Amino acid sequence: MILALTIVMGKIFDQIDKLFHVKTPHKRFLQRKIPEGLNYTYCFGGITFVLFILLSITGFYLSVYYIPSEEQAYESIRYIQEHVYLGWLMRSIHKWATTLMVVFLVLHMLRVFITGSFKKPRELNWVVGTLLLIFTLAFGFTGYLLPWDQKAYWATVVGTAMAGSIPFIGEYLIHLLRGGIEVDGQSLIRFYSIHSIWLPGLSVLLLWAHFHMIKRQGISRGL
Repeated sequence: MILALTIVMGKIFDQIDKLFHVKTPHKRFLQRKIPEGLNYTYCFGGITFVLFILLSITGFYLSVYYIPSEEQAYESIRYIQEHVYLGWLMRSIHKWATTLMVVFLVLHMLRVFITGSFKKPRELNWVVGTLLLIFTLAFGFTGYLLPWDQKAYWATVVGTAMAGSIPFIGEYLIHLLRGGIEVDGQSLIRFYSIHSIWLPGLSVLLLWAHFHMIKRQGISRGL
């Protein structure tokens, strides 16, 4: 699936290049040689980024029809599934791409850790990668509530209650996450805002920093 998606995206980019000629002025950025001796485990980070792009595209498509309100959230999901053109496909891709992104991100970080690629001078990039992992998990947690069904509701109640059990700041955290004492419409709007605005924006900034440091420092060959 990932290989097929990469091929399709490559063909799309080739068509865009025929129209706008973007390859030549950006050749230095787009055509970079990969150091010899690297194996396929070094592709995990790139696969994760492709999945992030896929999630952004499908998420934007779904957001056009989704309504973040207590009365209409669940019905809007049903409408997407049953009436929107390719809605069922977009939602399915969004769901499975989320799972695959977590898997490949963990594999990517395991490769970096095992090969010692997090050591000097790449410590800051490791911190940025760790933050991206946290943001990815936050994407999954906030997105889980959006269907607004019984499973999503009670999972969020339990998840936010765990944060509320933290000493001293637990009560503040649970109000921050839920927007009040209970999980209700305010919580849904808050989660939707975090999921579709704050996390994507912050993730793009961290991805820019991550890629910039890789460009400046090069790909680590590890131990």
